[in-house]
Amino acid sequence: MRKGAEMNKPLQPLPEGSPYIPRWAEVFRIERLTENEKLFEMRLMSGEPLCQKPGQFVELSLMGIGEAPISISSAPRDNNSFELAVRRAGNLTTAVHNLKIGDKVGIRGPFGKHFPIEAAKRKNILFVAGGIGLVPLRSFIHFVLEHRSEYGEVTILFGARNPSERLFLNELEQWRLRKDIKYLDTVDRADSNWKGNVGVITTLFPKIDIDPRKTFCITVGPPVMYRFVILEAKALGIPDRQIFLSLERRMKCGLGKCGHCQIHHLYVCQDGPVFTYEEISELEEAL
Repeated sequence: MRKGAEMNKPLQPLPEGSPYIPRWAEVFRIERLTENEKLFEMRLMSGEPLCQKPGQFVELSLMGIGEAPISISSAPRDNNSFELAVRRAGNLTTAVHNLKIGDKVGIRGPFGKHFPIEAAKRKNILFVAGGIGLVPLRSFIHFVLEHRSEYGEVTILFGARNPSERLFLNELEQWRLRKDIKYLDTVDRADSNWKGNVGVITTLFPKIDIDPRKTFCITVGPPVMYRFVILEAKALGIPDRQIFLSLERRMKCGLGKCGHCQIHHLYVCQDGPVFTYEEISELEEAL
């Protein structure tokens, strides 16, 4: 076939269920979490469940504005609803913050490798969340609490820059009051009302007691946090293969096509975003 004829060949329609085609979802609940974060509960208009696992993400799109990867913040559900927590940071996320009940968005996915929900069963879990890193971790935390008898001891450490940036305040208090988990939190800078721990999240590690052989450390947060949390986890004796982290900040298209998330041989959106430290410890660009 001549080149000109090939260029004029009509495009074939994408098959139904293609990962390139967004599904429509409707916003039916909005909750303000902080000055810059909102929680959106959505329903797929097809009526089918999203079928995600904790740690996965979707591509959220607004027609005429753009698309971005957003972590799923709710545990898997049997119905067609799911939750996304969105930080206002640019044109797209500002437009998302302006959505109203009943507005429609496009959803592709879910994509990516999830947290070790099966491998962690009958093991102890240490969750370490920094700032908005609590959003993807919340999905796994909710899953574990919904299946509490299938997991061992659960410890949750949460750190924020200041009290006003703490997310999901009602849930944090519920976790603090539960007898079957240990919850500790801290802020980098206190205000006049803060009575808790002050300092970076690693200042909470001396307050916990774990069995490193039986513990999975699951951490999500800003890049600067990872190096120090990993050092603390290794100092406790947790093996590299039992330290899990998410590199979601590097993603763009979700399908490994744009190359934005490539780190040597890895595509974060497909090979991750969840990795063990063992998998990426030799890749300096990863952290």
